[in-house]
Amino acid sequence: MKPDDLPLALRYQRHNRGRLAVLGGLALLLAASFLFDLASGPAGLSLGSVLHGLWQPANLDAAQRVIVFDVRLPYALMALVVGAALGLGGAQMQTVLNNPLASPFTLGLAAAATLGASLAIVFQHLQPLPANLLVPLAAFGCALGVTGLILLLSRWHGGGGATLVLFGIALLFALEALVWLLQFLAEANALEQIVFWSMGSLARASLQHVGLVGVALALCFALAMRRAWALTLLRGGETHAASLGVNVARLRASTLVEVSLLTSAALAFVGTIGFVGLVGPHIARLLVGEQHRFLLPASLLCGALMLSLASIASKTIVPGLIIPIGIVTALVGVPVFIALILSRKGGV
Repeated sequence: MKPDDLPLALRYQRHNRGRLAVLGGLALLLAASFLFDLASGPAGLSLGSVLHGLWQPANLDAAQRVIVFDVRLPYALMALVVGAALGLGGAQMQTVLNNPLASPFTLGLAAAATLGASLAIVFQHLQPLPANLLVPLAAFGCALGVTGLILLLSRWHGGGGATLVLFGIALLFALEALVWLLQFLAEANALEQIVFWSMGSLARASLQHVGLVGVALALCFALAMRRAWALTLLRGGETHAASLGVNVARLRASTLVEVSLLTSAALAFVGTIGFVGLVGPHIARLLVGEQHRFLLPASLLCGALMLSLASIASKTIVPGLIIPIGIVTALVGVPVFIALILSRKGGV
């Protein structure tokens, strides 16, 4: 019997089993990438020795334990949770804004986080808090503040997704101008810190930071999955979703608040990392389609896989040197995104 001759319910079940298989394959690829990320780096530890050390830490000497557990493990785990957060956030933003170019950066969240971090770096001598706490807090708070401002402007104007995007683009340029002004006024040491932060780096990762981002990711993923059916309906158009009982305005506002929380928590510790939240959901969409109960976890896995692979590349492109991961994602993300556009032939 040909697939087209099967009953609709049976074909639907078969498609869902295929989507589950894709999710399983992505999870396996992610596990392999994580292990190779642990094994890569200037120290030259083999994959076998790293795996053996993870299973029996006593077999590693003191220097190797520091490398594996204090440096590489937080680095690799942070790549997973940050990439997953950006991928999950990007998928939701592309849906609620009905814009294939939407990502956590569309509304200026990354620029806001950079501004908050820059303010903390420039004026940290006036604050009692240590820099390793002040900078992420300032980045987190500034990104949330910008999200609230955009939602207030949109509510006052009464516009939809297109209005949100326009407000976000306008704020993006304003925030970037403020960051440039701070760079112009900053002293040499502060300027160097701002530039390094804006490049994006996993070097500041710790297990405590991983835990904080992981908790935010778990909570936001649970909220996103509760809205999966409504988000799927929204892909058919606002009128279609509203006719089936979806409060589009409330769905858009709650999703944007959740994505801003998720993105702010992720970027607060690693700086600016682009293209993951834009490209990851498009790859997931090609693999599993538009049904959000599969698209959301697939976007999460694709984002995590992209940043994990970028983490490996950042440590292997130039032997003995770790390139800021934001540079790697931008250099790799551009050709990948262009290839996705060309593969569709009819547009994104």
